[in-house]
Amino acid sequence: MFKSILTITSLLVILLSNSCKRSIAIEDQPLNLIKSPNLPSNGIAFKEYLGINAFEWDMSSDVAHNQIDPTKFDNVKIFTGVRHYLEWDKIEPKDGVFTFGPAHNGGWDYDLIYQSLKNAGKYVLIDVKSCPSWLLATYPANQRDPENVPAPYGLDRSKPESYIKQARAAFQLAARYGSNTKVDTNLLLIDPSIRWRDDTRNVKKVGLDIVKYIECDNERDKWWKGDLAKQSPEEYAANMSAFYDGHQGKLGKGFGVKNADPNMIVVMGGLADPSPQFVEKMIKWCEIHRGKKANGEINLCFDVINYHLYSNDAFRNNGNATKGMAPELSNLQSVANQFSAMSKKVAGNIPVWVTETGYDSGEHTSQRAIKIGNKSALITQADWNLRTALLYARTGVSKCIFYMLDNVDVNSWTQYTSSGFINPGGGKRPSADYVLQTNKLLGEYHYESSLKADPIVDVYALNDKKMYVLTVPDEIGRTAGYDLNLGSAKQAVIYTLAVGKNQMNSRVVDTKNGIVQLEVSETPIFVEAK
Repeated sequence: MFKSILTITSLLVILLSNSCKRSIAIEDQPLNLIKSPNLPSNGIAFKEYLGINAFEWDMSSDVAHNQIDPTKFDNVKIFTGVRHYLEWDKIEPKDGVFTFGPAHNGGWDYDLIYQSLKNAGKYVLIDVKSCPSWLLATYPANQRDPENVPAPYGLDRSKPESYIKQARAAFQLAARYGSNTKVDTNLLLIDPSIRWRDDTRNVKKVGLDIVKYIECDNERDKWWKGDLAKQSPEEYAANMSAFYDGHQGKLGKGFGVKNADPNMIVVMGGLADPSPQFVEKMIKWCEIHRGKKANGEINLCFDVINYHLYSNDAFRNNGNATKGMAPELSNLQSVANQFSAMSKKVAGNIPVWVTETGYDSGEHTSQRAIKIGNKSALITQADWNLRTALLYARTGVSKCIFYMLDNVDVNSWTQYTSSGFINPGGGKRPSADYVLQTNKLLGEYHYESSLKADPIVDVYALNDKKMYVLTVPDEIGRTAGYDLNLGSAKQAVIYTLAVGKNQMNSRVVDTKNGIVQLEVSETPIFVEAK
């Protein structure tokens, strides 16, 4: 019951927050499916586009929170990485007092969770979010919301020092889970007390080297929550400067990620409104308040640019979504192109990530995947999720993370409540089947080029091997023929996605003078020379 209450409360905070977001209309002009027939390779393995958002209870036992549930963990291992929503007060239940393994707030063992993920070959992105109750206690009683700006009430939100408490938590996380084994243990604020007899005692640890990425909060541009929660670009830059390196060390020892582990990658919180201009204003703040490096580059307070975008028809309806859309028909690619261009122009070409995207399967929400012909909404959801990953690989975005692992309520009218890849009973949805199968076949390959826009014909490469991925970029059940030239190959292997299986179906066909004739649909197929 305790776990259930915590789970429901945390999910409600995120889902209600997300459901209040209006959809974003970035632009209204028609979108090009592919910029050119031969886009340059980005060299990024396709597996980097198959991450998932999840919580600690998605991996831990319901009965014993300090243990991994093998069945749950098998579902997590379908994906190549986890963006973990870590609520700040789980590790700092009292001001200046930290517990990790086990956490005194909830009993989860984050040491075990992160180590298990690393052992399974999965990356971890810790997203530190939500104000702890002791910080909210500084606010008037009627203004206490976990999504408030992460600074005590009344402080100047334009000053990095106002965010010193969050910067302290960032240091503690990076010191423990990062790669630096030489952190001064006198700076660690571990609570060694036990809650009951035989309870496991928290101990100081440094340089565990099990987490590579950390994110500063979530959607800090949240205009729908009002002034107490929304930060301007300049305020968020000040916040991130404290989080990143203690505002270049000016806050003192024990504050900021980089002062604990210079190697840990700091990701800016994903923007709800995917606006490159927001990031440009943050960069301008950095130029003014952090200056430039010896090489002339602006001394940024983040290593990765990050935004959220869900594919729907809002860009055609003045920001009001009525349904999800096939990724190639929406504004996903144009927005990705804008962010990539901005990073190259003013941010030293640092990586751009998308850490929330996806579709509902419930028939009532404005983010729903639709039934198409004989395909159920669940199959369309699977098609569109996979095609979203393929789109981002094509555009040069460096990582894609889907929202989210667990399905909440397929009958809900609230957006994102039916976007899960795993059913409440633990069974895989078709979206999870597709991720598992595609990662096995294509995960190590990288996007190389595109031969055609409709049907889309992408070329992936792994050393001297080639894999061709073909799909029709539509949402009406359309098919198209395509003659794929495999050179001198006498045979080809055609792989097709299969619901309910752990690997794709495959068949070998003969070519005609190296040509294989293909019937391409809105579900991707994969072809290689035999």
